[in-house]
Amino acid sequence: MKHLLSAADLTKDQAIQILDTAKELAAATEQGVGKLPPLRGRTVVNLFFEDSTRTRMSFEAAAKRLSADVINFSAKGSSVSKGESLKDTALTLEAMGADAVVIRHNSSGAPHRLANAGWISGGVVNAGDGTHEHPTQALLDAYTMRQHLAGGEGDLKDLNVTIVGDVLHSRVARSNVLLLNTLGAKVRLVAPPTLLPYGVESWGCDVSYDLDDSLEGADAIMMLRVQRERMNAAYFPTAHEYSSRYGLNLSRMNRLAEHAIVMHPGPMNRGMEISADVADSKRSVIVEQVANGVSVRMAVLYLLLGGTESI
Repeated sequence: MKHLLSAADLTKDQAIQILDTAKELAAATEQGVGKLPPLRGRTVVNLFFEDSTRTRMSFEAAAKRLSADVINFSAKGSSVSKGESLKDTALTLEAMGADAVVIRHNSSGAPHRLANAGWISGGVVNAGDGTHEHPTQALLDAYTMRQHLAGGEGDLKDLNVTIVGDVLHSRVARSNVLLLNTLGAKVRLVAPPTLLPYGVESWGCDVSYDLDDSLEGADAIMMLRVQRERMNAAYFPTAHEYSSRYGLNLSRMNRLAEHAIVMHPGPMNRGMEISADVADSKRSVIVEQVANGVSVRMAVLYLLLGGTESI
């Protein structure tokens, strides 16, 4: 694996290899191992053109736990704000000897451009590009589902996953549908028609406009944030109406099967797509998703950079 640009790039075997490696790395962390040596002497650059808390810190923690050197690059306060192109930024990173570049960009396709243009020789990991994809988020979500619903190993065959909310602007939704299909799960997207992308019927999942009709049989329900910063029009009448029709509240959560889990990629709009009592309930694995993200991103960097030492 040279790059990780899309969840569609992963075969079933490759996805399971990442999840299995993450499980081993998580076990090492739980045993109190502070740092592992596999990536000592390697340099990982976090190249973030968009604001991020969880993803950037997660990748930084992952690289440092594998003993890599980390360079954090933010577009704000850099030469990018003076008009420097992605190409020139990439050439600078190449000159610094970057072995891997983790990139988040507001333009869909930017990681693919970085990986395929020949500007850098290192690996590229897509940490979110526009409204396109976020493959490591899908991997950590799959890891979390596997831990709770599939005994912590193998694939996700026949699990029913319901993804609810602003699918139109969500790179998480697209990556999750791709990866979950690869792992054998059945996915249903639930959203108002205005928040579903054109051509969603070709994604290989069910589509519904009614959340209440989609609760029965769900093993995991994932709530998506309403991304108002990407909206330049009125996609629904009011926040109250959206919440009443598509928000996960306590009464709706109580209709889920006893084993079902509640997920959210974060950040949350409490009171909008998810109520506070649901977000903080025992069924919620939202905080756990964040913790699992470090293990999964450790696995991605380890495999990407060809780690050969035993974990």
